Amino acid sequence: MAEAAYVRRFNPYHRVLHIIMATSFLGSVITGMPLRYSDTPWAPWLMRALGGYEQAGYIHRICAAVTFGYFFSHLIFAAYYIAFVKKFRFRIFGPESMVPRLKDLKDVYGSFRWFLGLGPRPEFDRWTYWEKFDYWAVFWGVGVIGLSGLCLWFPAFFGRFLPGWAFNVAAIVHSDEALLAAGFIFMIHFFNTHMRPEKFPMDTVIFTGRVPIDEFRRERPLEYGRLVREGRLARLKTGPPPNWLLCLAVPYGALLVVTGLLLLVLILLGMLVY
Repeated sequence: MAEAAYVRRFNPYHRVLHIIMATSFLGSVITGMPLRYSDTPWAPWLMRALGGYEQAGYIHRICAAVTFGYFFSHLIFAAYYIAFVKKFRFRIFGPESMVPRLKDLKDVYGSFRWFLGLGPRPEFDRWTYWEKFDYWAVFWGVGVIGLSGLCLWFPAFFGRFLPGWAFNVAAIVHSDEALLAAGFIFMIHFFNTHMRPEKFPMDTVIFTGRVPIDEFRRERPLEYGRLVREGRLARLKTGPPPNWLLCLAVPYGALLVVTGLLLLVLILLGMLVY
């Protein structure tokens, strides 16, 4: 029983993809925000630590290329999953889909009632409403930040068919949307994932892919019950994550969180003080 006390929640592809996404996002913020807050004392220091503005620009573009890479990789994986794994029997508005549905609105309402002590905590399935919001925020962010960033990266090409004022708009959109993304990830996403009392100081499931079965039953009772009814839970049971994986996951996850929170402090200083 002890050997099967965990449930496999994420496969290796999703775990590696998240690591790549988180790393490239942090790299983009570290190299981009000093430009937005160039009049602060910390911006020149951070740029010098990165090797100078030119070197930071190279890192920023590498992170941008990685971002486009994992974005299109996910689209290909999703198409493969629907066509060859589910054989076009995937329910777009089903419990395993990231597409929002009416239950998510009910869960939002139920969560506010629970926060205020007016009702029970909503019961969640495979995905919560805030996880779906995170997911679609990436699509929005890659689209807006990515397209505006491409205009600034290749001005000669886009200048062939875009007016000059479009590049001024692209610069504003790129900077403001990046600030919005950084603020959301470092405050809302970090809290929902790691800072909640039941998860603090870190939820390692995205790195190990495994969650204790008792925790899984408590946090996602609808998915747990559905898997039991469909006879699929037994196939997902597994043992605890090996020590070598935890030794890699915990320090790396902590590095991501601490770096993000430090960047959040610098951004807030740039907004409120300087």
